[in-house]
Amino acid sequence: MKSKTNIVFILLFALAFISCSSSDDSPKTDPKPDPGTGYQQYGTAFDKVPANEDAVIYQVNIRSFSPEGNLKGVQKRLDSIQKLGANVIYLMPIYPVGVVKAAGKYGSPYCVKDYKAINSDFGNLEDLRSLVTEAHTKNIAVILDWVANHTSWDNQWITAHSDWYQKDANGNIIIPPGTNWQDVAQLNYTNTDMKNAMIDAMSYWVYNANIDGFRCDAADFVPVTFWTQAITAIRKIKNQKMIMMAEGTRVNHYDAGFDYTFGFAYFDALKKVFSEAQPASYLQSESSKEYGQLDSSKRIVRYITNHDVNLSDGTPLELFGGKKGSLVAFVIASSMKSVPMIYGGQEIGYAKRIDYFDKVAIDWSTTDFDMLKEYKKIIAFRNTSEALRKGKITGYSSNDATVFTMETTADKVLIVANVKNKAVKYTASTALANTTWTDALTGNPVTIGSEINLAAYQYLILKK
Repeated sequence: MKSKTNIVFILLFALAFISCSSSDDSPKTDPKPDPGTGYQQYGTAFDKVPANEDAVIYQVNIRSFSPEGNLKGVQKRLDSIQKLGANVIYLMPIYPVGVVKAAGKYGSPYCVKDYKAINSDFGNLEDLRSLVTEAHTKNIAVILDWVANHTSWDNQWITAHSDWYQKDANGNIIIPPGTNWQDVAQLNYTNTDMKNAMIDAMSYWVYNANIDGFRCDAADFVPVTFWTQAITAIRKIKNQKMIMMAEGTRVNHYDAGFDYTFGFAYFDALKKVFSEAQPASYLQSESSKEYGQLDSSKRIVRYITNHDVNLSDGTPLELFGGKKGSLVAFVIASSMKSVPMIYGGQEIGYAKRIDYFDKVAIDWSTTDFDMLKEYKKIIAFRNTSEALRKGKITGYSSNDATVFTMETTADKVLIVANVKNKAVKYTASTALANTTWTDALTGNPVTIGSEINLAAYQYLILKK
């Protein structure tokens, strides 16, 4: 009897050892639930989340990103995102959409019916986990879009907790003040229970999908005190860096713990310069205004398109003079003291506007491979350039050319970009005249004399 017991014990021990060994390559789960939330941490901490200044963010509109229009479709294209040079994927809202929809369309993904569920059109929790896990193996962080200001009208909170919403004098729940967003109801940030439920919902995804942070929609509409509370709670969950990006402009977002704000004003300045309403030097002055009194280490996210402006204003090709002009705009926006954000499709010169209320897949067969190759070279250089990521900016722009240096103690980069669809002559400033550089994209030597002749929409990325 004793001998049989020992044999059984040995067999059980061996099976346990084999089981543990076979799961070494699988995401680990902490067996102890968090005492505050009851959630268990799925997966392991991701130690390759980029430092603030090192991020290259890739925005994914799940509906349009693949023929499947779901999370599995995004996962299939992870290689292309990695090869582009991006190291952060920002997924547009993954949650079920409320019943109020635009006619004949799928409704706004920012009309959230359930904060703790995945839109069945996109897949399920296992699909999200699989996407995040594979992205991590490719050294890419994944952040979710978070809609904290409002919910859909059929969100369960409406009926269960009507006091969690703002109301008018007659006791009716209202839409966000100052907007025409008829499909959503404004939350009440004086209600402590609502704020706790919101933080709990955010925490749910960190625990259950092992995500690496959030892009927070309409962040200016939400009180800074909430963001401070929420970000503090989120950053305590995992022993890793968590990315927090505010779709807003308030300086106090950084005090609340956000890593980034959005360059709304800079995008508007780009449009004005490329429409010839403003001189190229206007970008420098607007950049300085946008940064204001921010600490020199801070960075603002800048873009030449995103889901909103692509639909409302036009594609980069429409706004910035075709493929050549849009490349110039990207060089400037990604280099002028910024963290660049790319909206899926812009890197291939996609010519159609993407209606994010609808479900129409990007036609990747239209890829302009020369343009894609250039994007890859521009991003690859940025990823290796200390000056572009951390440097101090000095401007030398003229009416026709955006010219500036980014410089650290050990590294210096000069950007020269013709923002006009015509040849221009740039008269070099004293600081730049008669200097020698290396073309960062070709490796060829470049000497700047007293003048630089630039072809239409030509740009130079030079380094020392």
